[in-house]
Amino acid sequence: MSQGREDSTIYRLLVNGGDQYSIVPVNGAVPEGWRDVGKAGPKDECLAYIDHAWPDMRPRRGRVAVHAPGRR
Repeated sequence: MSQGREDSTIYRLLVNGGDQYSIVPVNGAVPEGWRDVGKAGPKDECLAYIDHAWPDMRPRRGRVAVHAPGRR
């Protein structure tokens, strides 16, 4: 993207089975293994939503293993 050119693309939020988030342009296909979260907007709004909804960027499996009973 050239300097001074604003990104006017509208994105939609996706989440996968590991509770990891991503964005794709609204006219793009949803990749296999991902589902639409139901939120769309400019890139900065989508990324702000991800920052709020996904504070621990590890996949669910990694988060669960750390908090499993008997783990130190």
